[in-house]
Amino acid sequence: MVTQYKLHRQTLVLLIYLVHLCMPVCVDVQSDTEAIVGKAMKLTCISCLKREEVTVKTFVKWLYTPSPTKGKNISYLIYEYNTNNSNVDDNPFKDRLNWNGSKDLQEVSIEIRNVTHNDSGLYTCEIRRLFDFELYTPVFEVNKTINLTVKEKASDDTTAIYSEIMMYVLLVFLTFWLLVEMVYCYRKISKSDEQTQDTATNYLAIPSEQKDNPAAPVTE
Repeated sequence: MVTQYKLHRQTLVLLIYLVHLCMPVCVDVQSDTEAIVGKAMKLTCISCLKREEVTVKTFVKWLYTPSPTKGKNISYLIYEYNTNNSNVDDNPFKDRLNWNGSKDLQEVSIEIRNVTHNDSGLYTCEIRRLFDFELYTPVFEVNKTINLTVKEKASDDTTAIYSEIMMYVLLVFLTFWLLVEMVYCYRKISKSDEQTQDTATNYLAIPSEQKDNPAAPVTE
């Protein structure tokens, strides 16, 4: 029993080690569309690569189109990523943009600092990838839009509240389940050790003569 327990423990350690070796998975999530005045707002733009081992060059452009209520229908180039991070100078977001993309450029998000009411409108994320193969260079293009609204204060999100409650309930349940499993395993191991110790004690209590000359089997 003790040997089996040690085997399970070694297997668990191996699984934990393998989890640490796993690469993070890219998940294409939608961006938030509600910003708060005076706060920072992240505009999420993710485009996952199917084969990460392929060499690829990525070019990103962020465009901003003011909302129609402002009487304007002009798109501004507010950020451009090429070889180096380059913030476009002439735009309504001068000195208020941060690059928030990942190292592998699967996420090419940006962040707006100190959001104002004038920042509401349509944001377009344009991604252009050039794949480097031996015989040809295919091009992949994708556009994603974010219709951003700016408010004075955050609105109550019942879905987020319910999700947070369920997260804590699940956390409590898993913690309780883990404690039960630990107690069960501890009692099982202790019982096995006690049985082994009793067997050894009984063996030591046998006189040495009986150990050297065990009783002969009974025959008819």
